[in-house]
Amino acid sequence: MSATPLPTAAPASASTLASLNRLDDFLLHPPRHWQPRGLQRAGLEFLWFGIKEARSCLFVGLFFLSVFAVPRAGVLGLPRYDVLLLAALAIQIAMVATKLETWDELKAISLFHIVGFALEVFKTSSGIKSWAYPDFAYTKLWGVPLFSGFMYAAVGSYIIQAWRLFDLRIRHHPPHWMAALIAVLIYANFFTHHYIGDYRWYLAACALGLYARTTVVFRPLDRDRQMPLLLAFVLIGFFIWLAENISTFAGVWSYPNQLGAWSAVHVGKWSSWSMLVVMTFTIVANLKHIKTKIHVPH
Repeated sequence: MSATPLPTAAPASASTLASLNRLDDFLLHPPRHWQPRGLQRAGLEFLWFGIKEARSCLFVGLFFLSVFAVPRAGVLGLPRYDVLLLAALAIQIAMVATKLETWDELKAISLFHIVGFALEVFKTSSGIKSWAYPDFAYTKLWGVPLFSGFMYAAVGSYIIQAWRLFDLRIRHHPPHWMAALIAVLIYANFFTHHYIGDYRWYLAACALGLYARTTVVFRPLDRDRQMPLLLAFVLIGFFIWLAENISTFAGVWSYPNQLGAWSAVHVGKWSSWSMLVVMTFTIVANLKHIKTKIHVPH
């Protein structure tokens, strides 16, 4: 008499991938019999938009869950910053393993990590001291914990996920070399404004002229909608500013005015984050499968 083999559980990664694939398919292809009108359509589109936004923030959401879940004292003797690095690596590996992000997208996200970490090293250096990471960690280089680069990579991950879920298309995008030039100048200004003056608003004016006619077409439910791309930059920057307030409140890092007691991050940082989003978008826009959905007038 042969024994009947017991059913084996599917690997967690396969189960997660299947669940997310079903969710994504449902979000991308809502039931055809849905024909809402008027306020009902507006409400349903707003709901679908919110769900897609939340889904696009998968990396961000899981990372911030880790920020609040990990005690400041660390876990099992491992400092908090080190635990957050392990959590960020686990999330990123899972995103690629479950094919939520491709290898090409991972390369772009890694570039965000590098440029973000370089900026962190400069801003926290002894001559600048714009902010500081006060806690001890084994995985600190030049006073900056390695997990910090993932906070910048998370912005790139969000844009990549949103591009697919909203079926984003860009109309009247400026020539790519012009977009790349303004992105490089924006990044350089984060360093040079400590020595030769802050040209942020001049660069913002250049970006305004460059992207004045650019619109982003997106699909929250089953119909295309559009909005100025500049407005999207500002809105994303605002939510990053909110996330920064949450992070400083949790004590992940601190600005000089927050050392005695926590206070809200200055609203001026909103403009800095919006400018950083312009740079991040430019990198994403050069991915091969995304570039085909960008219209550059000749």
